[in-house]
Amino acid sequence: MKGEFPLITIATVTYNAQATLQRTIDSVACQTYRYIEHLIIDGCSSDGTFLLVQRYVERNSHEKIPHHINVLREPDRGLYDAMNKALLNATGDYIVFLNAGDCLHDRTTIEQLVGKMDWLKGDAHNPAVVYGETDIVDNEGNFLRHRRLQAPKRLNWYSFSSGMLVCHQSFYVRTDLARSEKYNLKYRFSADFDWCIRLLKRAARRRLPVLNSNMILTDYLSEGMTTSNHRASLKERFRLMAVHYGWTTAVMQHLWFVLRSVIKR
Repeated sequence: MKGEFPLITIATVTYNAQATLQRTIDSVACQTYRYIEHLIIDGCSSDGTFLLVQRYVERNSHEKIPHHINVLREPDRGLYDAMNKALLNATGDYIVFLNAGDCLHDRTTIEQLVGKMDWLKGDAHNPAVVYGETDIVDNEGNFLRHRRLQAPKRLNWYSFSSGMLVCHQSFYVRTDLARSEKYNLKYRFSADFDWCIRLLKRAARRRLPVLNSNMILTDYLSEGMTTSNHRASLKERFRLMAVHYGWTTAVMQHLWFVLRSVIKR
């Protein structure tokens, strides 16, 4: 961490995402904050995804103050393998994952977020994680609702025993820490949940601050891989929670999840 201002890596993992990628690209391109790296990891899409990326790179090169765009295009073993590649290739001080269809909430989102960090150049005690809230949008990017699970005022690794209270796309991590905890490829749907818990555990061991931005950071596309595989995702999430929190907590919390879903109908 050497810059006067932190460089923020926004990592976008794509595969045949032509229908949704443009909205994500535009939300990054319009940011008022200068120090952004947009890292695009494409798994050799066969539709028009890469043409959109090429146009984006060309357009950015003509901007008065362009941001960094780094593109890696090669086959991968799925979403989380591609995200591990992003961790290896990111050059920013912080990294966040913004997938195709997801957008930064406002054109000033990154500028406001950095303004709350109390950034200290070269200080190893800068926040391990900066997090915030998420809104849910439809396929056209129209607001549907605020995310049901609210980010807690204070976040630690045990917070996630109540579910993924912070959306992965609203979870900014110091890149030096993020690289130390790769995504576990044995999880098909919930490796991001596991990754966030392990990072928060590492932050706690090192007594590093975790900062609540008190902002809506992301507009999250309502349909995704986990949503479309809901039952398999829940089973995997149960096993994962048992690993981190023990079987008793996993059983009790899932009974509460079922009861909560009935109450809210």
